Amino acid sequence: MLSVSVFGQSIPYGYNDEKGDYFDVGDDTDLYYEIYGDGPPLLMLHGGVYGYIGEFENFIPLLAKKYKVICLATRGHVKSDIGHEPFTYNQRASDAYKLIKHLKLDKVTVIGFSDGGYSAYTLAANYPEVVEKMVVMGAGNQPEERLPSFNYNSEELMASAGDYFKKRLENMPEPKRWNESLQMLSKLYNTSVVSKEVFQKITCPVMVMAGDQDEYSSASSCVEAFEFIPKANLSIIPGCGHVIFYCNFPAVWESMKGFLGFIEEK
Repeated sequence: MLSVSVFGQSIPYGYNDEKGDYFDVGDDTDLYYEIYGDGPPLLMLHGGVYGYIGEFENFIPLLAKKYKVICLATRGHVKSDIGHEPFTYNQRASDAYKLIKHLKLDKVTVIGFSDGGYSAYTLAANYPEVVEKMVVMGAGNQPEERLPSFNYNSEELMASAGDYFKKRLENMPEPKRWNESLQMLSKLYNTSVVSKEVFQKITCPVMVMAGDQDEYSSASSCVEAFEFIPKANLSIIPGCGHVIFYCNFPAVWESMKGFLGFIEEK
């Protein structure tokens, strides 16, 4: 479990019952979310497999000074249901859109990382009317000829990071379906084309961010995404791999806050 100390308090992001709630997206599927702060709404979409709300632990207390920060746990991740339909980015975008409407919001700023970045692109392409602006990290151009080949399974993940996943399994509504969920995630990543057709539908301003050593979504693929998106900005963080905000959070924050128009109080 990831947490951060703010004013002497440890906040268990992703496991915070005081800030968490559920909403129904249909097909007997409830998704979990947490809200911090007050102000214009900002939706955060985390990464996949290892990803969860807590990965944004350094962002949330800073962003919550200005925004109402809404953190969605996507299907199959810890407190959210898996559901019974195949995972797709159209589905993830629809889930995010339903949360926006559930909270009676008109427009949101979106921050997405990796899996959440591709979900963010799809949300902005499918529902342009609800996205004000967007920051996407670690998610570049993914045409059919460059689709990955993942095969995530519970046995290997527990062998490599059992302590990390133990807490997550304890909080899953259907822990016995975790391996099924991992297979669905692998299929999502191995078959999902997110390329020019999606990018050119995005009408809001977008900042595309990547590490120059990203092992999953190369810096060159992120440059391609930047070139396809009509109103795009680009930030490449030197010396970093996929999780740029763990590698060099100060550099990521400095790039991001200017784009967001974030002015910190002194």
